[in-house]
Parts: sequence; structure tokens; C-alpha cells
Amino acid sequence: DIDNRLDRALAGLVRSLSRTRIKTLIQTGQVVIDAKPILDPAYRVSIREKITITVPPARIAEPQPQSIPLKVAYEDNDLIVIDKPPGLVVHPAPGNPDGTLVNALLAHCGETMSGVGGVRRPGIVHRLDKDTSGVFIIAKNRDTAKLFTSLFRLRKIHKTYLAICHGELPKDSGEWNDDLTRYDNDKRIVEKAKTTYKVLDKNSICSLVEMKPITGRKHQLRKQLYLIGNPIYGDQKYKFSNNDKAINKNLMLHSYQFRFIINDKKYTYKATLPDYFKKLLITKRLKFPNF
Repeated sequence: DIDNRLDRALAGLVRSLSRTRIKTLIQTGQVVIDAKPILDPAYRVSIREKITITVPPARIAEPQPQSIPLKVAYEDNDLIVIDKPPGLVVHPAPGNPDGTLVNALLAHCGETMSGVGGVRRPGIVHRLDKDTSGVFIIAKNRDTAKLFTSLFRLRKIHKTYLAICHGELPKDSGEWNDDLTRYDNDKRIVEKAKTTYKVLDKNSICSLVEMKPITGRKHQLRKQLYLIGNPIYGDQKYKFSNNDKAINKNLMLHSYQFRFIINDKKYTYKATLPDYFKKLLITKRLKFPNF
């Protein structure tokens, strides 16, 4: 017979689990030897004994409040509007378990955010890419969340984005209608995407474009500009080369304005242009009317 500590024996047999994880499983009664739960990690196990280990599915950790500065443009009892900086992930996900906008909101709003939407997305009623800056609206209670979800679905919220892109667009204004492809667990999904646009200024090198998405597909504006041959400066996913990587670390896409009407009252929220966006406008000699 070969005796050994239970936790060490399991660590050698089940290499996908850490020693700490195995110890926790033992202490919570998930390890059974010959039909009897063993709670002591130091238990001496015999080669003749039958060991059964149960590994519960991993649970997604509930986001915790974190003190992260927020630039608040407007706030009342129902909603909060922030000017989101680039690089801030909206909600926890694999690879970004914390340090997100949700963590910041839980600290800023306290218990009022709990129970509004899903555990990982409390109050989040629309999307904004990690690297995109600008206006972002968050609901602070269930009724407001339902209202904004409905407004977005009915396309009653009018969004305006600004982008600095490579080259001159084929036309100074118009509408893009595209079939955009994305993949979900290797499943190919094709979605209709519609955007109206207007070139605000341009030269032979680049263009400043105002875009108003009618649909809300993932990476919609980035993909559509790429498809017509005018990728956005700083976009490291939808690009033709690495030529601008060194001088454009930021994605030059900005959520500039949101407009909507509730009970006949008009609401408009704008986000100031980030300094790096202004700097590139000057460098590329592009004019923006409100800058």
C-alpha cells in the first residue's frame, strides 16, 4: 500500500485543478472516498480506496464596487450619463474581471444599482466598445432600464458619432446598407447594418466623418468604414496595415451626441472631444465646427 496526503494525491491525478482548488473541494465535501465524504486535506489515502471528486461548474463572480473616477455629464434618480474614456471596459468578461465601468458604477451609485438588469450588467442598456470614447447612458432603476431598452429597440434614440478615417470617402454624404458578418462559437451570423453619414471636412490624406447608426450591430461603424476603404485611425482590428500604429494609439471614434424624447420632453447629451482626438484634427488640418 502507498499512503499519501489526499490533496497531494489529487493534485497529481487531476492536473487541471490547482492545489488550492482541490483543498477547497475537499473541505466543502466534494471529495468522497468509499462512499464517505472526507473533509481533511491531510487524510492519508490508500491505493485500494475509491476516490470520487465532484467539481461544481464555475460561477461568474458578482462584480464588486471599485473606486474608479467617472466623468459624469448628468445624473438624477433615474439615469446617469457619463463621458466614457477610451480603454474602459463596460462590464466584466473573461480577461477583464474587474476595473470596468460596472465596478465604477456600483461604487458611485451604491445599492441603487443592484438588481437593475443582470448581475454582470447592472443598468447597462446599450453597448460601447472598450476603445470608443464618449456619451454612455446607464439606467439606475428597473423602470428606466425597461424604458431605454424599448427606446433603443424602437430606434427612438438618435446617436451621433465622429470618426477620423484614412483617405477621402467616395461620397460626401449618404447611407450605408451592409450585410455584416460575425461569428458566435463558430456559427456564422449575417446582420443588416444601416448608417447615415456626412463628411464634415476632408483632404487628400484623411476625413472627419459624422455618422448616425440606425441599427446597432457590433463594431458596425468600424466595419462599414473599413469596407469602403476608409478605416478609422488607430483601429487595430479593421485596418489595412500597421503604418499608423506608432502614432495613433487611440481609436479615433467618439460617441459625440445622444438625442431622445420622453413624455414630449427633448433630451440631448454631448461628450467633449478627447484631447488626443483634437490633437489629430490639428495635425491632419481638419476642421470641426464645434471645436
